Amino acid sequence: MVRVAVVGLGKMGLSHLAIIRAHPEVQMVGVCDKSKFVLDVLNKYADVPIFADHSAMFAQANPEAVIVATPSRYHAAIVREALERRLHVFCEKPFCLDSSESMDLAALADGNGLVNQVGYHYRFVGAFEEVKRLVDCGAIGTISHVLAEAYGPVVLRQKGMSWRTQKDEGGGCLYDYAAHPVNLIHWLFGRPEKIADTVMSRIFSSDTDDEVYGSLHYSGGPSVQLAVNWSDESFRKMSVRLTLTGSAGRIYADRQECQVYLRSTASIPEGYTAGWNVRYTTDLTKPVWFYLRGEEYSAQLDYFIRCIVSESRTNINSFASAAETDRVLAAMRSDAGAMDIPAVRQEPGRIARLFRH
Repeated sequence: MVRVAVVGLGKMGLSHLAIIRAHPEVQMVGVCDKSKFVLDVLNKYADVPIFADHSAMFAQANPEAVIVATPSRYHAAIVREALERRLHVFCEKPFCLDSSESMDLAALADGNGLVNQVGYHYRFVGAFEEVKRLVDCGAIGTISHVLAEAYGPVVLRQKGMSWRTQKDEGGGCLYDYAAHPVNLIHWLFGRPEKIADTVMSRIFSSDTDDEVYGSLHYSGGPSVQLAVNWSDESFRKMSVRLTLTGSAGRIYADRQECQVYLRSTASIPEGYTAGWNVRYTTDLTKPVWFYLRGEEYSAQLDYFIRCIVSESRTNINSFASAAETDRVLAAMRSDAGAMDIPAVRQEPGRIARLFRH
């Protein structure tokens, strides 16, 4: 049994707690939050030790692994302390708001031989896993263009300050929403050479961005257009979509399905035919022991626990991978000149080179 503790009991923290405490190879040894109300409720209804201070929980509960689900700006300090105590760490996304901290923590985790993972759950959605498989096998030939989108109804009116609506607390739409498609693009194609034409603007928020648009460029690879808006009430809930155009076909994927068009000249994978093919997430997803919000949430935590049990040091959602996503987000913010985001769209920014030597 892996001894696990949870820090941060907001929406995602409570979701992770519900899932992980039902895992057959996990013993919950502690939960931590600053809210006395939340802790009082858990003390009354949940059979798990509660703490108001994460350092005290680390020392007294003696966990082997910790799930960090606090507001984003607290991630770096808590993760660092956990790693220094030789704890395996699962951290909610985005990893860190400062990409230099992301890189430092990735190096610390690997140097200590610890399992490390960031909660980019879309990598565990069956339709996007199928996209990865098809891209890796060259099913649609040379990919020339990708459209990566994320829309949802998160901020739909002007409202008081919260961690989500402050760029220094949660990172705004860029870090909270755009991080998902950016992370998927990194999974598919790796490190981009350049970031360009980034637009970040407000719709309702006073301190941070509500929409993000931009371009990622790959030397000898596809051009990627990013379109993200968390103030879009035409969507009932968050929707992430990828459209990939290649020399031998096209792939369209969201959480529900993966649609694939293959030309007759394509190298057609087993189970596919020329023309249109549809693979549904429900058919592509393995059963999980506990369902909450989607199988992918359980699958990612099970993957984390299995890496600990098997002493695996390979993780598809590692800190190092998430740090690369953080570097892209930082470059986009720089490209947009987003220290002072206008309420109307600004002119496209200069090209920002991501990786200078």
